[in-house]
Amino acid sequence: MNTAVLLDLTVIGALWVTGLALLLCLWRLVRGPTVTDRILALDTLSVTAIAGLMLLGMHLDSTVYFEAALVIAMLGFGSTVVLSKFVLRRDIVE
Repeated sequence: MNTAVLLDLTVIGALWVTGLALLLCLWRLVRGPTVTDRILALDTLSVTAIAGLMLLGMHLDSTVYFEAALVIAMLGFGSTVVLSKFVLRRDIVE
């Protein structure tokens, strides 16, 4: 078996596992019993989406997906900080 084929099959398998992780994070986001669970699910969802985009960029050999992953990483970090601050203080702006 060629190494390129093996790498391609590995990336496709990792995409399937990442898709399953996205579904599980989405389920926790919808059914989370507390606000803290939902915030953690949203943060995990953004990290998993970044991993999925990186894998898709590797599979399709395109750099656009890496840039999209960078944008999602910045937005995910900002949203997690804002939501955590809101939960702690019930106010976003000090």
